[in-house]
Formats: sequence, C-alpha cells, structure tokens
Amino acid sequence: MPATMRAVVLDAPGPPEALLIRELPVPRPTVGQVLISVGAFGLNRSELHTRLGLAEGVTFPRVPGIEAVGIVVDCPGGELAPGTQVATMMGGMGRTFDGGYAQYTCVPVAQAISFRSELPWATLGAIPEMLQTAYGSLTIGLDARAGQSLLIRGGSSSVGMAAALLARRLGMTVLSTTRTPTKTEALHAVGVHHVLIDDGSVAERVRELVPEGVDSALELIGTPTLPDTLRATRIHGTVCFTGMLSGQWVVKDFYPIAYLPRGVRLTSYHGESADLPSALLQEFIDAVAAGEVSVPIDRIYRIDAIQEAHAFLESGRAAGKLVVTV
Repeated sequence: MPATMRAVVLDAPGPPEALLIRELPVPRPTVGQVLISVGAFGLNRSELHTRLGLAEGVTFPRVPGIEAVGIVVDCPGGELAPGTQVATMMGGMGRTFDGGYAQYTCVPVAQAISFRSELPWATLGAIPEMLQTAYGSLTIGLDARAGQSLLIRGGSSSVGMAAALLARRLGMTVLSTTRTPTKTEALHAVGVHHVLIDDGSVAERVRELVPEGVDSALELIGTPTLPDTLRATRIHGTVCFTGMLSGQWVVKDFYPIAYLPRGVRLTSYHGESADLPSALLQEFIDAVAAGEVSVPIDRIYRIDAIQEAHAFLESGRAAGKLVVTV
C-alpha cells in the first residue's frame, strides 16, 4: 500500500476552483473501521452544499464525498476480507470525517455494504446514495404500494430517476416533473408514464390525469414547490420531503392549518447506509448487469476534472447522476 494518495481537498467554502487535488497520507484504519480503495464516487447536492458553506457540522479542511464504491484493503476487526467489493455512504462521510473524493477512504465498517459485480466502477459509483435515497423515500417515507400513483417533483435528478425506476418495478403509475423539455425522453426511458414540464405550478395538470390527486408524492425540489405538491395529492395521500434541489428547505412562519391541505399527510426522509439492505443493492446491481434496469448516468469524469464536474453539478443541467472515477 502506498504511503500517500491523491485526494480532493476543500480548505474553505468557495467556487468549484476551491476543490484542489493534493497528496495526503493514506488513512490507517483501527478496529471498527475499514479502508477502501476507491473505484468511483457519485456527486451529490449535499456536497455542493458543503462546498458553498451551507452544510452544518462541517469542519475544514475536508475531503468531501458522502459515498464511494471500491475494494476493501484493510479491515483490522476482520469483518470484511481484503478484496471484497463494497459501497459506502453517509454516516458523516465528507462532513465530520474525510469522504470519498480520494483514492482511499476510511469509514466505520458498519456503513460498508458488500456486493459482487463485474460492472464498471463508473456504473457502480452511480448507485449507492441514489438507490438508498430513492428506496428509503418510497418505503420509509411513503410506504408506497403497487397500483398507487406517484408524483416525483424534481424527476430529472438522479434520485428522481432512481425513484421512477423503483416505482415502475413496484407497479406504480409514475408522474414526474422537469423544468427542461429536452429531459422528457430520459424520464420516459426510466419508466415515467407522464412527464410534466414544471413552471412552478403542476397541481392542476396532475389532477387532470388523476382527478382525486395522487396517492403519493416525492418532493425533491424543496420548500418553493412543496405547497403545490401538497395540492396535487389526494386526501389521505402522503407527501415525502426528501430533497432540496432549490437550496431552500425552511418554511417561514409555518402555520399547519393554513399550509397543509385538508387530510394530506406530510412526512420526510433522510437516510443512512443502514436503510439500504445489502440484498436490495445486490438485486439492483444484478438487474443492471442483466439489462433489466439502466442506471441513469448523465456524465462520467476523472478525478482530475473535479472542478469541471462540480460546475456542471451546480448548473442543474444534469439528467441523472454525475460520476467520478479515481
């Protein structure tokens, strides 16, 4: 094992140019930890918030990155054998301790999920956080069921596209929004039945398709669109607040009786690695390998292009996941 590694370091909040590649010592795991040789990692809005100084509890300098896939190099407690393929995410990665934007990352062994696959690292790198958030939103957040209707607000995001894939496989009728008409084809490709071009108000058009309102709605944009999403949902339906693509997550002067439509339920989801069952991860990876599901990847970068990748992430033009290979 080398003594040093290449890693992306953020010394303080700033523009994409604040992300600098440096040589750092390779972390040394202790009992209860696992050292992973990183093959690839996905980019997430959470890391954009960290770079912009909007994330709480982050200390600098910091190696960002809330997820990664790779191979176990060392696990002092013996829980995982060297050579095991693993995915890891959340649990403070890239926020309270150094994350996945590096050749090696050291994480608590409890948040490393093993799998087996011959898929390219770039494909595997797109899956963990995207799948965990989509799955957790549908199960914990919405208790989604076959035969129900689902509105995904912010559908061309990577989580939105993953949620559409899972919901379609579950047997739901999927409605999904995007602000960009050119992303319509990509949404249909992941199983969306009805694509709605989002001008800030879609509730009326949703009810033209589902007169009583949808059974479930997944809010990925944030508080600016949440009232309209609630209006698109039927009595006793559920809206799950999961994402903040808009960067706005606070409802000022919240007065529930005036804010919430009569009988509509509002919940939320924020997940951890434990919310992604290893069997589901393996099943999803196997389905991708068999050609039954496609991973919604927009672009793949090398780690040297991290500034360019973050600039594109911030632009909001991606239809699917942005992945970086190491």
